[in-house]
Amino acid sequence: MSGLLDLLSSPMGKQLISGVANQTGQPENKTADVLSMAMPLLLGAMKKNVSSPKGAEGLMNALSSKHDGGLLDNLGGLFGGGVDPSVINDGAGILGHVFGGKQANVENALSQKSGLDAGTVAQILKIAAPLVMAYLGKEKAQSNVNDANGLSSLLGSMLGGQPEQNQNLITTLLDADGDGSVLDDVAGMVMGTSKKKSGLGGLLGGLFGK
Repeated sequence: MSGLLDLLSSPMGKQLISGVANQTGQPENKTADVLSMAMPLLLGAMKKNVSSPKGAEGLMNALSSKHDGGLLDNLGGLFGGGVDPSVINDGAGILGHVFGGKQANVENALSQKSGLDAGTVAQILKIAAPLVMAYLGKEKAQSNVNDANGLSSLLGSMLGGQPEQNQNLITTLLDADGDGSVLDDVAGMVMGTSKKKSGLGGLLGGLFGK
């Protein structure tokens, strides 16, 4: 099963980074930085969301219908004449659903870390969100995932390639301070501000060199 970093370092990932950079008019290295931080945040937040039956059902339905992975089959077409507004609108909807009221915090944190302004980060996130969903949809189909537990395990393995017995540990680390907010903790890991450097936090920090 592929992790997110495999995606970003693959030929498809390079095409994705190049396409997003062209769309936003930003250097590829800075775009890659934002994507490498934003994608685990998106997946971490989704993993937290599927811990509730309603959240799991919503994500399963979205992956089974609209986000089945087809978007990744034609990245050349997606970025060829500029990203279609419908994809960006879809991305905005996904971000609102996944991050809720913390979206601005996420954008500001990524802005500070990457050196890009928050508006540009928001643009990158809107394009990244449907692509992350498409990637998740593809992995879901290949792994024949059809329930909430399977979805949670899939998200966990994409986050860090962790074996199943570590899934509970990942969930605990994702909400390091126990307040139920996955975003503070994943942000801490990715941005390097987490008090915990072991486990997934250390792994993500090491992988992204942050």
